[in-house]
Amino acid sequence: MASTLQIGLLLSLTLLAPALAASLERGLIFNLDTGELCLQSAQCKSGCCQRNSGLSLARCMPKAAELQDCSPKSLYGVYYKCPCESGLTCDADRSIVGSITNSDFGICRDKNDTAR
Repeated sequence: MASTLQIGLLLSLTLLAPALAASLERGLIFNLDTGELCLQSAQCKSGCCQRNSGLSLARCMPKAAELQDCSPKSLYGVYYKCPCESGLTCDADRSIVGSITNSDFGICRDKNDTAR
């Protein structure tokens, strides 16, 4: 009985070792690459979990570049438009309704650029 348990434990460790090594590189829950399914932006390497509609599956996407559509950062962690890359700000009209419905979109602009 003890030898069967030891063999089972050894077999389990042998099978789990590659999965644990792979999870450190890419991750099953965090550190997700662009295009992978997500539930929160914190899971994505890019920091943006985006969906196209209320019923679609969310995927990790790159953050918005200068002059692209964007959403201001939100507590929800899932966006219809990704927030801006570092150093840019989302020039959007903020409203309570837009914040609740996640529909207050804007354009990414360089916050150091004074000529608008």
